Amino acid sequence: MVQERPVRVERRLSAILAADVAGYSRLMHNDEEATHAKLTALLTEAVQPAIAEHGGHIVKNTGDGFLAEFPSAVEAVRTAVQFQTRIHELTIGDVEDRRIAFRVGINIGDVIVEPQDIFGDGVNIAARLEGIAEPGGICISSSAYDQVQGKVGVEFGDLGERNLKNIARPIRVYRMPPCDAATNRQSALLPPHAPSLPNMFGGLSFRLWPTLGGRRARMAPVIALLLLMTGGVAYWYIHQGEPQPLNHRLSIVVLPFTNLSNASEQEYFAEGITDDLSADLSRIEDSFVIAPNTARAYKNVDPKRVGRELGVRYVLDGSLRRTESLVRINARLIDARTGAEIWSERVDGDWSKSMQLQDIITGRLARRLDLELTNRESRDAEVMRPNNPDAVDLTMRGWAVLNQPYSREQLSQSRAFFERALQIDPGFPKALVGLAETLAMEANYRWTDAPADQLRRAENAVVQVLSKFPSDAMAHFVKGEIQRARGRNVEAAVGEYEAAIAINPSLAPAHGALGAAKIRVGRSAEAFAPLQMALQLSPRDPLLSTWYFYIGHAHSHLGQYEEAIDWCGRSIAVQPLWIAYADLAAAYALTGHEREAHAAVAELRRLRPNYTVTEWLQDGKGWSDNAVFLAEFQRIAEGLRKASLPE
Repeated sequence: MVQERPVRVERRLSAILAADVAGYSRLMHNDEEATHAKLTALLTEAVQPAIAEHGGHIVKNTGDGFLAEFPSAVEAVRTAVQFQTRIHELTIGDVEDRRIAFRVGINIGDVIVEPQDIFGDGVNIAARLEGIAEPGGICISSSAYDQVQGKVGVEFGDLGERNLKNIARPIRVYRMPPCDAATNRQSALLPPHAPSLPNMFGGLSFRLWPTLGGRRARMAPVIALLLLMTGGVAYWYIHQGEPQPLNHRLSIVVLPFTNLSNASEQEYFAEGITDDLSADLSRIEDSFVIAPNTARAYKNVDPKRVGRELGVRYVLDGSLRRTESLVRINARLIDARTGAEIWSERVDGDWSKSMQLQDIITGRLARRLDLELTNRESRDAEVMRPNNPDAVDLTMRGWAVLNQPYSREQLSQSRAFFERALQIDPGFPKALVGLAETLAMEANYRWTDAPADQLRRAENAVVQVLSKFPSDAMAHFVKGEIQRARGRNVEAAVGEYEAAIAINPSLAPAHGALGAAKIRVGRSAEAFAPLQMALQLSPRDPLLSTWYFYIGHAHSHLGQYEEAIDWCGRSIAVQPLWIAYADLAAAYALTGHEREAHAAVAELRRLRPNYTVTEWLQDGKGWSDNAVFLAEFQRIAEGLRKASLPE
């Protein structure tokens, strides 16, 4: 007899599109049968094909509208633009009081999933945004806007924060006007000498979006803008007709992974990996990721041809093979300009845990790709523009250094790159976030003589970013790092890390930092789960030594000294952090290993000359004012005394 599985609530992060017909009751009152027939035709001819083309699905119909779900905000917005424009074309000759026009609201949110419906605040916000949109227009939340800005080729106006019915907090709203108004406003953005080109959206013009750092692209008289939207992809052409690389340095397409097992179940899993990877990579700041529907058309195509036709710099492909209970994923990153393989990764997992496995695999690959792409772009910039780097070059180089194991010298070098970038472009978000991170880490590890001043600088930098991009996951993560380094109200840091994870569940450093913060708020037993998640998402991360240490540190706080010795030893084997030697010395002393304790103290004082028990206690008070944390920290101090660390 098969035992039923326990019921659980399924949740996922989705882009939600809510749409309804403006004035539907009036239209039905005027002519019920004609309205119903026209609405059915518009859904069939305009709405349903657009949703299918961009990888979405209709969750439910609501009589005068529908609710749809997408894997990304970019695809949701592209869908809305496409069907709104098509509906405008199909109804332009209708009498005004008989014309059907949809209002659309789009939001990103965590949803509760049921077989025939989705629920949650994310859905409610999308529905409220739909209610304030103009007939034929689109309103999106700030969380959606942050994801689509510069990626969908349409202009959104900022309506500021709005109080929406039954929504507890104000929501910042961005608006795209109806097609006829949008056409006039968008076309005004093109230079007067730009050639008149046909487009596929009923005359809706598109703007040439800024490149990285907000620098406006310049168009020579010979350059024309031709936008092709097939599955959500845009090309730039010059007059010879050759596609040009996209302005985004990190432009990539994830091709469908090949199923080597020849089983339909694995085919679905491979497709899910491809779609999830595309979604995760799109969260990397300043990235441009080709839509999965378009990517599927290029399966088994030569990477150089893919790069030429899609205008991307990188191609990611791979394979999946299942043998009994083991699933093996092989992925490789290819330079589309040369066709050369520049990176590869293998991930193994337990098929019996396939629900969690897909998230772990995609998160792990996304983190590794983020690091690899940043390092590669940094190297390219150094070679191509060694004497005249721009703000983007310097920022990439800063992140390439920051994405290494922490040390005093490494953080100082990284900070210098970010400061140089900000001298060129003072408002460049990625440089501001990087600068804030280096300043916070220098304060956290006590590698600065003026921690308060540094943390003020860090907060000023990250606040600039969050004021413009409130859904920037890295900015929330770094704000948490600043709060944790302050050592006061560390619960606020916990909230920032959780916000970062809600926006980007694959952000491994946020999981690791959440575990560290749990120790400082006196809940060390809760530290292991987020730290283990960080290790699962990125088992070869530059922060590996730090995460190993915090697992050991949590064991120290809980009085589990044998486990603390094990994990601190692992941390030191990766990178010798001074603080890992402190915990190791105390744990050895408290378990009667006197010789090993003295050796650990010697290494501690080599890395932190003249370090004492008094300084340890001062550091603890600086890291947290939580009473439970300080009591546990005092027990570690007793171990350091037993290990003969001077008072």
